[in-house]
Amino acid sequence: MFFTCLLLYFHPISKKIIGGPDAKPLLNKWQWFSIVLCTTIATGIIFWGTAEPIYHITSPPKFSGLNSESESIGAFAMSVMYLHWSFTPYAIYSIPAIVFALAFYNKNLSFSLQSTLFPFFKEKNSKWLGISIDGICLFALVAGMAASLGAGILTLSGGLKYLFDWSPVWILLVLTIAIVSSFVISAVSGLMKGIRILSDINTRIFIILALFILFTSDTASIIQLSLEGFWLYIKNFFEFGTLSILYPEDPWPKSWTTFYWANWLAWAPITALFLGRLAYGYTIRQFLLFNWIIPSLFGLFWMSVLSGTAIDLFLNKGLDLGGILVKEGPEAIVFQIFETLPLSKIIAAIFLLTTFLSYVTAADSNTEAMSGISSTGISPSSPAPSIFIKIVWGLTIGAVAYVMISLAGIGGIKMLSNLGGLPALFLIIAINIGLLKLLFFKRGKSNL
Repeated sequence: MFFTCLLLYFHPISKKIIGGPDAKPLLNKWQWFSIVLCTTIATGIIFWGTAEPIYHITSPPKFSGLNSESESIGAFAMSVMYLHWSFTPYAIYSIPAIVFALAFYNKNLSFSLQSTLFPFFKEKNSKWLGISIDGICLFALVAGMAASLGAGILTLSGGLKYLFDWSPVWILLVLTIAIVSSFVISAVSGLMKGIRILSDINTRIFIILALFILFTSDTASIIQLSLEGFWLYIKNFFEFGTLSILYPEDPWPKSWTTFYWANWLAWAPITALFLGRLAYGYTIRQFLLFNWIIPSLFGLFWMSVLSGTAIDLFLNKGLDLGGILVKEGPEAIVFQIFETLPLSKIIAAIFLLTTFLSYVTAADSNTEAMSGISSTGISPSSPAPSIFIKIVWGLTIGAVAYVMISLAGIGGIKMLSNLGGLPALFLIIAINIGLLKLLFFKRGKSNL
């Protein structure tokens, strides 16, 4: 998928305008970028940005040949963060989204994932195939969104414990209700109101927060660690991309890289319907710039700052984040890091707001897409599904997330990701093959 995006970016077809030569964009470029960013990252970079590298330092994979005392363990942990949160996962989103955009706007096909398979067969001859694909992908996204919601709820509960020393047994339920209510209300308000406004606010908070942490931490150490990690990421790109194949006996790739790919895959098909809708009026190359390249660069920047700060404090400044991880869980790591910064309580409160908004802005857009795929009559001229369907999907996601984190915690989050990712994998592989068919066979290109 990474290399397909690369091929597509430089292919002559990349100059084609989504929606035709007369199409005018629905959003300006800042609005487009902010909605794409908040739709795709959800609470992932917030929850895992500081906790994940500590796992990789304290329990490095066997294939790395490193241990927690190794001199290069920090750079290795950083390189893994770049692998999991930049170009490869955003390629997983971009492939189905660009194919859907072409199907929906240029081919005038239905608001359905079946439309993404138009390079292979005609829509009118495969009604039941479309219904089956949509149903499976709805299941996959409920699992994926519930997994991300679970991570967000744990982060918020950790923040409330840090700020107010408050962790009653019912807090997980209250947080679930608050988040679900917010993203359903935002989704009901539509693309141009709640989703656009919340994404704009959230993206600005992300940038300001990351810059504040960068310049109030050991900036020089973070930059050095980032450069070392990025070099390892580039050097080991092909190995990192095939870890499960190269090291089948090592449990680490299954617990981490495969878990992440499963989560992104679970989100990708339905999210593609929403991302594809936003692309109207822009070229395919612009689509890749704002859905693949710029979000990936933001992921590199965010992980450089958040993960770099965590690694530096753990390895060089003596902060026992490994012990905190074991005693209090991954949700406590980021708040211990804030303790080392000026205005720690204020930053923690802003971080909690960001966590809340980041899931709401991701969930409202996907709730919109899920509701659209569950409705009839959705078209470019009539894109809004009914309010009732949005409420049903919001309640379903909230219920699944609450049950899983209440009974299984972080293990429940990983279980949901794997359940959602497996069926979506086969569809996205087929979409990727169909896109290559479009690129390299004249008949496919002429159909657009």
